[in-house]
Amino acid sequence: MLNINFNPFPNLLSDRLRLRRITADDVYEVFLLRSDPEIMKYIPRPLAKNKTDAMDHITMVNKGVADNTSINWAITMKEDNKLIGMICLIRMQPENFRTEIGYILHPAYHGMGIMHEAVGVLINYAFNILGFHSLEAVIDPDNKASEQVLLKHHFVKEAHYKENTFYDGKFLDAVVYSLIRPA
Repeated sequence: MLNINFNPFPNLLSDRLRLRRITADDVYEVFLLRSDPEIMKYIPRPLAKNKTDAMDHITMVNKGVADNTSINWAITMKEDNKLIGMICLIRMQPENFRTEIGYILHPAYHGMGIMHEAVGVLINYAFNILGFHSLEAVIDPDNKASEQVLLKHHFVKEAHYKENTFYDGKFLDAVVYSLIRPA
């Protein structure tokens, strides 16, 4: 079984990006992301109605870090500390050496390769630092941009679950992609 420890918090860097801890100072940016129906259309979670909801989300993700059960990073450009997206490892299964990756990015930064770069950093961290054997991503089948990010990183489609989630009065499909650590 893996021994997961996020203390001290692991700040990660790439050519253009800094992945850092999400703090109360990010409440406005978290609210903007999580309150926008267009940004959240592929994420079956309730929209943030106010900054209190956003702060509750920040508290929840930091509790996961403190408990070593999940980790969320703010995605920022190196030259600007402003949160432009979030990326995480959740639903960790240390006994199976497997975890799930998730991410969200403000639309103003779409099409710039930012999520591709952030996912690459996270794959490296999950495999080479934490020691996971496999990663999975669960996405909406209509989220073609997310699918492209995963395919560029050699994730493979494992399953397409039909109407497996009931959310907001309707049944939703989910597609699972996975990546096995290279030998």
